[in-house]
Amino acid sequence: MIEAAKAHLRARQEAALLLLEALVSVNSFTDNVPGGTRVGEMLAAELGTISGVSSVRSHASARYAPHWVARTEAAERSAAGCVAIVGHLDTVFPPGTFEGFRREGTIARGPGVLDMKGGLVVVIEALRALAHVGVLARVPIRVVIVSDEEVGSPEGQHVIAEELAGASAALVFEAGRAKDLVITQRKGTGSARVVATGKAAHAGNAHADGANAIWALARFIEHAQKLTDYARGVTVNVGTIRGGQSKNTVPDRAEAELDFRYERRADGDALFAALAEAAKEAAIAGTTVTVTGGIARSSLERTAASAALYEAYAACARAAGLGDGEAPLVGGGSDAATTAALGIPSIDGLGPRGSGFHTHEERIEVTTLVPKAEAIVRFLLGRTQSFDTDGLLRSS
Repeated sequence: MIEAAKAHLRARQEAALLLLEALVSVNSFTDNVPGGTRVGEMLAAELGTISGVSSVRSHASARYAPHWVARTEAAERSAAGCVAIVGHLDTVFPPGTFEGFRREGTIARGPGVLDMKGGLVVVIEALRALAHVGVLARVPIRVVIVSDEEVGSPEGQHVIAEELAGASAALVFEAGRAKDLVITQRKGTGSARVVATGKAAHAGNAHADGANAIWALARFIEHAQKLTDYARGVTVNVGTIRGGQSKNTVPDRAEAELDFRYERRADGDALFAALAEAAKEAAIAGTTVTVTGGIARSSLERTAASAALYEAYAACARAAGLGDGEAPLVGGGSDAATTAALGIPSIDGLGPRGSGFHTHEERIEVTTLVPKAEAIVRFLLGRTQSFDTDGLLRSS
């Protein structure tokens, strides 16, 4: 069966590249709703042609392009015990800034070719191969493709929770790393907006009557930056500040925006509480300092269950001729953190090997498309033995 699936994947390599070119050629910047909608429709059309995929549905968005969910026949009634496959269709490049698909020998370039339209093509081709050998309908799989991952999945997180709660494993097809390293750990992310208010006054004639909001904000920033603790994987970065009207006016308002990262959810909660406490300590007479925001994405923490999932996938990667190492801690967030927060063992970085994501040098190694799809086919074929005729997970 695996040999038949491999032959099917190899035969479709050029077709897979044509699909990737078509997807990359449509700009799907997160805020480009028409472009994102078009890419989502293209993906839905591809998924809808695969035998064994029983439904492809959209989730309407209030702000972004629609999100999409595909289910195999065995996962139609319930997500319980299914394998969750997670991806996103949006990219970080506004229209006109980085466009087009280019093939240069064994390299393909373009916006989203790595992050993560290449990963979506790997998913589609793997599902096609499973359908070709006649098993896809019997494997409980739910595929969720969100349209807002690059801005933290403010809506996508809810779609993932609704569609995937109870899944037995989550495979996330973000950009494949060098040597095919698999991501089992990611930092959590958060942000905060800090506003200091005071009392305006003339700096020459009535300085004593004023309350300097910039001074209060500066005191807060000093406190906040000191919360960074590299040993615990906690960082705080105040990235923007603004305030004041003129140099000879005591400023009555100032604000800042900051980013924070952490390795463990408990540290993230404690960090935001510490920022709120720092705001209280920073206020001087006549001023107030307030902090709003919070955790945007939880951390992806390595657990015994996710380590076992990694080992199972790594064996399939080796068999497909890929590397099988485990990546060091990654700083950027992804939807793998969302599935992990639901209690689903999750691994990430399963897309084609490449580099330059979020830059104009974004590229993939074309020769990794087929083996990446083969690794997932092997993994899912192995899982078919764990499901009974009702499609419910009995053991793994």
